[in-house]
Amino acid sequence: QVQLVESGGGSVQAGGSLRLSCAASGRAFSSYGMGWFRQAPGKEREFVAAIRWSGGNTYYADSVKGRFTISADNAKNTVALQMNDLKPEDTAVYYCAADRLPFRSVKTTPGEYGYWGQGTQVTVSS
Repeated sequence: QVQLVESGGGSVQAGGSLRLSCAASGRAFSSYGMGWFRQAPGKEREFVAAIRWSGGNTYYADSVKGRFTISADNAKNTVALQMNDLKPEDTAVYYCAADRLPFRSVKTTPGEYGYWGQGTQVTVSS
C-alpha cells in the first residue's frame, strides 16, 4: 500500500524559504513520477512541480519557475520541494502525489495521480 507523508510546512514572511519533504513507502518508485500540488482556500488544487524519479526530469508551473526546486532522493525514497522567495500568493496546503502507473509523460492535473499525502500548510505573510 502506497503511503505519502509530507512534512516541512510552516509560516514565513514574504521573501523567506521553506523546504517540504515527502516520504514515500509501499512500493518501488524508480519507474514512476511524483508531483507537488497546492490548494488555497476556495480554489482548485493546482500543479506546482513534478519529477520523474528515475532520470530526474523536472517540470514546474510558470508561477514557481526560478523560485521552487523539486528533487528526489532515491536512497531515502523522499521527494523534496525547496521553496525560495516565497510570496503571499504561495499560501496554500501543499500535497505530494505519486503516479499510479509507470512514468510516460509529465502529469500536471490532480486526476492523473493515484496516491496523495495528507497535505502540509504553508503560510506566507506580507
